[in-house]
Formats: sequence, C-alpha cells, structure tokens
Amino acid sequence: MPIEKLQVDLEKAEIEIEELAMQLADMLGVALYFAGVKREDIPKAVDVYLQGLDEVFDDEEEDGEMGFEEIIQVIEFIRQKHPKLFHK
Repeated sequence: MPIEKLQVDLEKAEIEIEELAMQLADMLGVALYFAGVKREDIPKAVDVYLQGLDEVFDDEEEDGEMGFEEIIQVIEFIRQKHPKLFHK
C-alpha cells in the first residue's frame, strides 16, 4: 500500500475519531441533563464530571473500561460534591 494512501486513511480515521468524541461529549451532556443538571450548567457539569473521574477512580488503571455503572457512580459523586449544578 502506498504511503500516500496510508496518510489519507490516517487523516480520515482522525476525523472520524474527533467526530465520535464530539458525539460522546454531547451524549454525556444529555446524560447529565437527565440526571438533573440544569441546562445552563451542562458545560460546567461536563468539566466537573471529567475531574470527578480522577477523584472516583484514582486507584484504578487509567485506561480502565467505563460501563454504565461507572458512569452512574461518577454522576452520583458529582451530585454529592456539586449539588448546585442540579435541580432541587
């Protein structure tokens, strides 16, 4: 396979990964919204969620799998630490 073709394929894959990352960020925002985060606080809640990952799973391997149970655990953690982000 010529190197030019590999480079084009790599660039396409990078774009697809970026698009998937944006979709995942949007889905996280939706999950936080349905968990009770106020619409206007979703961007801040996403940042808090990402920081919460480190606090909740600090002893575990960095590349560990994140299933729905772990996501729920982090959302519950930020609900306790940052209740003002959530509707009462």
